[in-house]
Amino acid sequence: MMTTADRTPSVVARAAAAAAAAAVLLVGIGALVGGADAVRGAAVGGVIAVGVFAFGAFSVDTVSRLMPAASLMFAMLTYTLQVVLMLMAFVVLTRSGLLDDQIDRDWLAGAIILGAMVWMLVQVRLATTARIPAFEPASPRASGEVLEPTVRTTAEGGAR
Repeated sequence: MMTTADRTPSVVARAAAAAAAAAVLLVGIGALVGGADAVRGAAVGGVIAVGVFAFGAFSVDTVSRLMPAASLMFAMLTYTLQVVLMLMAFVVLTRSGLLDDQIDRDWLAGAIILGAMVWMLVQVRLATTARIPAFEPASPRASGEVLEPTVRTTAEGGAR
């Protein structure tokens, strides 16, 4: 049985795989429609999107498992770092002269937007369909008898 702690890397990996597949599809469309610059733009945009989102998701997951109390603060800092990384990627591409000369700006932006949308949709879908138990399994008694899982009553949750 998988718990939520075991399943988070799987959810993140599946979101990364889906975003990478969408980027590959966009690269194929770029090859058919836009030429070499479009292919390079879609490929670089896909790598940037998957790389930045995977870095953020895996690092927040690691911190939340090791230090749950610091997970919200780290998630906010990671979000800020992701925005800075995206900005740095655009600055580096612009200053290097690759953007618009060898890499199509529109296909780059389209790949990043597509990667972000696919990543978000996959994570929302997996999170909303996850089967998370609403009960705590009872611990076995000293005699070896295993009790059935206990369901919390409304009185424990704050009856009205």
